[in-house]
Amino acid sequence: MSGEQAAQDSGAGGENGAPEVWDVVVIGAGPAGASAAHAAAATGRRVLLLEKAELPRYKTCGGGIIGTSRDALPPGFELPLRDRVHSVTFSLNGKRTRTKHSRQMLFGLINRPEFDAGLVEAAREAGAQVRTGVTVSRVEQHGPGVPDRRTVAVILSSSGSTGAARDEEVVYARSVVGADGSASRIGAHVGVKLDQVDLGLEAEIPVPAAVAEDWSGRVLIDWGPLPGSYGWVFPKGDSLTVGVISARGDGSATKRYLDDFIARLGLAGFEPSVSSGHLTRCRADDSPLSRGRVLVCGDAAGLLEPWTREGISYALRSGRLAGEWAVRVAESHDAVDARRQALNYAFAVKAGLGVEMGVGRRMLTLFERRPGMLHAVLTTFPPAWRAFAGITRGKSSLAELVRTHPMARRALEAVDRV
Repeated sequence: MSGEQAAQDSGAGGENGAPEVWDVVVIGAGPAGASAAHAAAATGRRVLLLEKAELPRYKTCGGGIIGTSRDALPPGFELPLRDRVHSVTFSLNGKRTRTKHSRQMLFGLINRPEFDAGLVEAAREAGAQVRTGVTVSRVEQHGPGVPDRRTVAVILSSSGSTGAARDEEVVYARSVVGADGSASRIGAHVGVKLDQVDLGLEAEIPVPAAVAEDWSGRVLIDWGPLPGSYGWVFPKGDSLTVGVISARGDGSATKRYLDDFIARLGLAGFEPSVSSGHLTRCRADDSPLSRGRVLVCGDAAGLLEPWTREGISYALRSGRLAGEWAVRVAESHDAVDARRQALNYAFAVKAGLGVEMGVGRRMLTLFERRPGMLHAVLTTFPPAWRAFAGITRGKSSLAELVRTHPMARRALEAVDRV
């Protein structure tokens, strides 16, 4: 269906004084939102992508692009890779260091401002309209501000001309996708429930050419001193992304871990260009993924891998699913059919990403209890290293590993019995 036909069907254009109605409005222009907008716009529907920041903008993120992420990118998308990883150095709180090598690339490294801007441009090229610098304060699906039961009102707020008052603008949609990050207002509207919150701290450290060369093609993963914590060094040309993550609750201990980590790497003498922090949130198993004609995806839905807290592949995959099912919700003429399509979206997410998250939770429990054992297995047991490499390349997943390898399955079953 062409964009012109979609506009006619949706009542756009303000005929007979009726408000313009978009088929799909996507809130948030990160990987999840841009993927949703691309998927919806590719069907020919009228799509509006809203982002509160001006692009490009910085996001706290290691920037690792594993094979699963590459497979979920829009067709023809060229990754703005800063490095290609062939080696991984593992350490256990700075000790028992061992480096593993691969002839094939394990994963790529990107800077989020470039990556996110490229995904937004891909959505624009697919037909989505993009507005930046706008804040969504809330969505309404009922009440006097909503023209009919097929419409969602998206309320935008911005500073008034004096900078003191707040002006409101209303955008109407047949369906809405919330992709507005881990502190999502749309997630709150849907009622997303969380069962794991972690604090990630990160520094972007410019380094001299000699230091950058030493790290080229190699990342460091350090299993940390706090339960479930780890640190990383990701090289990106003339800078290193250095970060740590652990359960929220003791921010000072996490900060000490980062400071100690940077110091023992010999990087304390270099001034970071950016220092930032971010909370990652994992959904509870029974958390909703929709409410009425509103769907959530990516961080807004609490979708990420619980053990590694890897979120880009989850954002890209859930975003694409949300965009596809949002089109079906938009085409629904009554609440019953809209509910059916939203439930189909939830089933698609849970059948794939949900299964992977379940295995990731069990892996996190094992890692919290026995980090030394996990480190030893990864660095001295060749099948474990091959499994790790296969997951990073996108040839396998944690869920598939547990399903097909009896030893891995028995290890997690032992954790379940404790």
